[in-house]
Amino acid sequence: MAVLGSAPVTASRGPSQRGEIDPFIVMDVMRAAHSREAEGADVFHLEVGQPGTPAPTLAREAAKRALDGDLLGYTDAMGRPSLRQRIARLYAEWHGVDIDPARIAVTTGSSCGFTLAFLAALDQGGRIGIPAPGYPCYRHIARALGLEPVPIVTTAETRWMPTPASLDACGPLDAVLIASPANPTGTMLDAASLTSLTDFCADRGTWFISDEIYHGLTYDAPATTALAAHDHAIVINSFSKYFSMTGWRIGWMVLPETLVRPVERLAQNFFISAPTLSQIAAEAALDAADELEGHRGVYARNRSAMLAGLDVMGITRRVPSDGAFYVYADVAHLTEDAEIFAQDLLHEAGVATAPGNDFDAARGHSFLRLSYARGEAHVAAAIERIGNWLATRTP
Repeated sequence: MAVLGSAPVTASRGPSQRGEIDPFIVMDVMRAAHSREAEGADVFHLEVGQPGTPAPTLAREAAKRALDGDLLGYTDAMGRPSLRQRIARLYAEWHGVDIDPARIAVTTGSSCGFTLAFLAALDQGGRIGIPAPGYPCYRHIARALGLEPVPIVTTAETRWMPTPASLDACGPLDAVLIASPANPTGTMLDAASLTSLTDFCADRGTWFISDEIYHGLTYDAPATTALAAHDHAIVINSFSKYFSMTGWRIGWMVLPETLVRPVERLAQNFFISAPTLSQIAAEAALDAADELEGHRGVYARNRSAMLAGLDVMGITRRVPSDGAFYVYADVAHLTEDAEIFAQDLLHEAGVATAPGNDFDAARGHSFLRLSYARGEAHVAAAIERIGNWLATRTP
């Protein structure tokens, strides 16, 4: 009787083209940093938007209670009704916007939300405008799903944010995806600018997808939801950043009514439901405002410390970050290859950072993204290490 695996394999099919997308370089950097730590090296992490603050106490306590007394079975594909109702109330509290909970879909993180949005709104070959610089996984997910990501070229003069003119320069688009506050730049659209973009898309029958994952993490003025500008927007958010729940993998979408049932059908078949334990914890996290505002205070102090430290180092070509926890800095005076520069910084100084070519394939080679999401002592020590390292490299 033949034994599985006993015969040599003489031929095999190769992987599909869907897997031939570019890597998420930041995750490669994080893996390299973890490898150095496993070897005993001391590494400071400025590479990933990983909050150094824990999930709110209320969330952790709710999860403990659920583990002790809940079966934790499947939920509806769209999520627990009580969580969807509580998320709807969040929009009233933060933005004064009335949302029907039936339009809310709970997802396994925002990444699941992008996948569902692209599948529900766009057919294969659809053209989706994505800002450059921008979060790389937008274009990678789009390519894997057979869509055409179209770079919306932005500049420091527009604070790395799209304008109607930059959208128009892309030609006909089936969808536009904008984040405000943005990754990697931390810049944000004001209400008037956001409305000008949603109006542009509405006039052309173009879907407007709004990534609002960094809402709550702003330092001078609150962010505006796209739902305040246009009720037909597709909004994607997550508990990862403001709520410090990255590893819980829980997020949500707010959908136009025409996409509710399509997203539900897709979610049923692709994901069954988001993790029940995470849904329970997330609902409790929505009532942890005092603790979460304390977390935001940590990031605000880190932001001030990082900007001051970069000034001392002479890294001054940057647009002020309004929100999130990133600085996108022009380091062209220090290197012609940000990826090699980041590798040297990790191996020689023990500081992990994100090279700009992850976010902008055409121009990012002269930029570095630095995250100030970790604890205050961690960020301060990392800044000091970078300064000391640069001092050894320059005359």
